[in-house]
Parts: sequence; structure tokens; C-alpha cells
Amino acid sequence: MAKKKSPVPTHMQPWIDARRKFRLSHAHVQMAYELGLNPKKFGKLDNHQQEPWKLPLPDFIVKLYLKRCGKDRPDSVRSIEDIVAAKRAKKLTKKANKAMRRAPDSGLPLSATAGTPLTTTAINGGAQGQERAE
Repeated sequence: MAKKKSPVPTHMQPWIDARRKFRLSHAHVQMAYELGLNPKKFGKLDNHQQEPWKLPLPDFIVKLYLKRCGKDRPDSVRSIEDIVAAKRAKKLTKKANKAMRRAPDSGLPLSATAGTPLTTTAINGGAQGQERAE
């Protein structure tokens, strides 16, 4: 049985896992992503109640974001799933625009499967429709 493909790319999945594991909000995850933090290292940044000098992870992220960006929250908060969906939509739009620009200019029709120009033998039916003269 084939695995069902996840709608989230593999490089974004650790962010979703960290959000669940450390109970972070979408804003905290977005701030950490913009700061360039590694979600796999959140375990050692988190306060485990044995280290009273450490801030809790959400407060630590806010403190870093305030220090670097000069504001305590991003202007528009989006979830990782929303970011992935927006990137996918942008990619599909660019691909469609590229196909639209390319189709009228080329004299050869495009194949339905690969989007590549068909050769004249493919257009004419290949070797089946041609008679051999010997």
C-alpha cells in the first residue's frame, strides 16, 4: 500500500511537531522561524523547572524577537500550514503563467503529460501512419 503524501513538506514538519510538543502558539512559531531558530533544539532552550534562571520558551522567543526586530509580535500571524499553502498557490500560479506565455509563441503543441513540445512524428501519429517507400 502506498503512503499518503503529507500536505506539509518535510522541512516544515519539525515546526509543527515543536508547536505541539512545546505548546507554542502560531505567533511564537512564526517568530522563531523568522529568527532562524532550529525547532529540533527547542528542548534545551525550554525551561524544565529545574533551571530557575531560564525563561519559559515562549517568553524567550518573544524576548529575542523584540531585541532583533523591535516589536513584540509579527504584523500578520500565519500558521505553518497557511504559509505552505500560500507558497504552493504561488508556485502553481507561476507555473500556469509560464505555460500561458509559452503556449502561443511556440509552433509545436505541448504534450498533456509533461508539458514539453511534441515532435513532428508524435504529432503525425509516429511511425504507424507513415508508409515506407522501398
